[in-house]
Amino acid sequence: MRIGIVSETYPPEINGVALTVHNLAAGLAARGHSIDLICPRQQQAYTDENGIEVLSVRGAALPRYPGLRFGLPAGRTLRQHWSTQRPDAIYVATEGPLGWSAVRTASRLGIPLSSGFHTRFDKYADHYGIGLTSPLVRSYLRRFHRRAAATLVPTEALAQELQLMGIPNVHLLRRAVDTQLFHPQRRDDDLRTAWGVNHTTPVALYVGRIAAEKNLELAVTAFRAIQQQVPQARYVWVGDGPARAELQAANPDFIFAGVQRGEALASYYASADLFPFPSLSETFGNVILEALAAGLPVVAYAEAAAREHLQDGKTGYCIDSGDSKAFIEAATRLASNPALIRHMGRAARQSIAGLSSDAVIRDFENLLRDMAQENLHEHTFATAHA
Repeated sequence: MRIGIVSETYPPEINGVALTVHNLAAGLAARGHSIDLICPRQQQAYTDENGIEVLSVRGAALPRYPGLRFGLPAGRTLRQHWSTQRPDAIYVATEGPLGWSAVRTASRLGIPLSSGFHTRFDKYADHYGIGLTSPLVRSYLRRFHRRAAATLVPTEALAQELQLMGIPNVHLLRRAVDTQLFHPQRRDDDLRTAWGVNHTTPVALYVGRIAAEKNLELAVTAFRAIQQQVPQARYVWVGDGPARAELQAANPDFIFAGVQRGEALASYYASADLFPFPSLSETFGNVILEALAAGLPVVAYAEAAAREHLQDGKTGYCIDSGDSKAFIEAATRLASNPALIRHMGRAARQSIAGLSSDAVIRDFENLLRDMAQENLHEHTFATAHA
């Protein structure tokens, strides 16, 4: 099949949506499909990949997120492009202006389209002082996804939530993790030495966007509580974002490693000891799967990926949403007990080892194929009865 994929973020940008979309595109290309990828033009060049053709369109910088861009409306470009190189099916991963143009254009051209729900923009509004706009954002998201033949979500809980929002045809497409890349064997003693710790010192790790919506204040508070019990503990932060400069200035003892990729990122995971993740704004949270795969026990709220994959008391602690006291107590209990860290770390790795990215790609492929075939049958029926 020729499959159109529209996303306002894609590598070399680093975020959960970009990496998820890339995995889907690369997985489909590996199965012999032609991928027609459309995304905003970036300063860094895209890496050429077999089976993936890239059409870059106009974009603009995303406010408060240096290095990230969103796509501008591109209806005319998409109409011309898809009229001459028509996809069998289209997947729109993001709901920005480019995504809206794709939804409208596909509808006009009669091309079957699915969408992805990756980011809770309605929840983000509260963290940036514009909470009054949340109902408007939800209304927009509802209109956007109701125009798709299927909206793909990574968890059962999110599927139920979208159905209550009035979005029909919600389909579950689970996430996987590269268990060969993220592995406890990538633990690096030299890296720990660079952090100023020995093999017994507990190291907490944060990986992700360093931004207000990630509930960073609780992350800091939990670590300060850990230090009350284990003064030599260290906190390593991987990533970047609008809150980094202020956070770094306020916490000079934290280690900020910036953005890490590939094997370097995997070594950071494997070389740490626990993964406190206090975010309440995730639609999934790929970092939780990566941490578990690397053998890190996780402390997180019972949301998104944690709710689906974290086994409370066995692979970490799954905390009732919003209970900051319980979160802090769990993180402190774990960091203070090296034997518990090792025991939960082994269980964490075992719990995630069977996740198959091949199964996810097959499910996605089957959904797109069914959409394309149904659209062909409807067109054939309409033509025969015209």
